[in-house]
Amino acid sequence: MKISIIAAVGKNLELGKNNTLIWSLPNDLKYFKKVTSGKMVVMGKNTFKSLPKVLPNRKNVVLTFPDDTEDLGEEVEIYHSIPEFLEKYKDYKDEIFIIGGASIYKQFLDLASTLYLTEVKDTCKDASVYFPKFDKSLYTKEFVLANSDNGINYEHVIYRRK
Repeated sequence: MKISIIAAVGKNLELGKNNTLIWSLPNDLKYFKKVTSGKMVVMGKNTFKSLPKVLPNRKNVVLTFPDDTEDLGEEVEIYHSIPEFLEKYKDYKDEIFIIGGASIYKQFLDLASTLYLTEVKDTCKDASVYFPKFDKSLYTKEFVLANSDNGINYEHVIYRRK
């Protein structure tokens, strides 16, 4: 099993505010789609609910609390614990992408071998959720692409665990 994380973060690791993305970055969304297309995407329920619909051409998996019985539709696989999910997919050969939110990122950070980060060259002082701090010395950093949307500069980078 190869677990990867994908996220867009600000200079202070800001992720979002009120269950929405902070920055409007259309080219970053295109990058996200390109990288995750055809793959499994794993997210918390709040992240799933923030999406306009099930992400097409991806296997959508939602992690939620054990007592949560809400039906999210037949296109969504639901797991009530990370160990349950990991056991089911322990022999999975393809890359699995963790796409949020903050608590899901934190729980998977030590299991992920690769971090696909969009590093936004901006801050948001009223962000409500943050990407977990991580030791960059444990990774090699690969620059992929610099980009700009709506006057906001950012870089796509990949951190690979050494």
